[in-house]
Amino acid sequence: MDFDSLIARINELSRKNKASGLTEEETKERDELRQQYLNNFKRNFKQQLDSIKYVEDEEDNVKH
Repeated sequence: MDFDSLIARINELSRKNKASGLTEEETKERDELRQQYLNNFKRNFKQQLDSIKYVEDEEDNVKH
């Protein structure tokens, strides 16, 4: 499931929960989708952090 459809389904279940409540299966699906979302977010955030280069490190390499 791609990121946009994952968010759309989570939002759909959230709206339904507020309107009429969820079945046990829907609650389980919502929890699993939320966990997938968090895992994707963490993975993407970690990739962003791993790609950061510190200016001080680059300056040290130029001086040596």
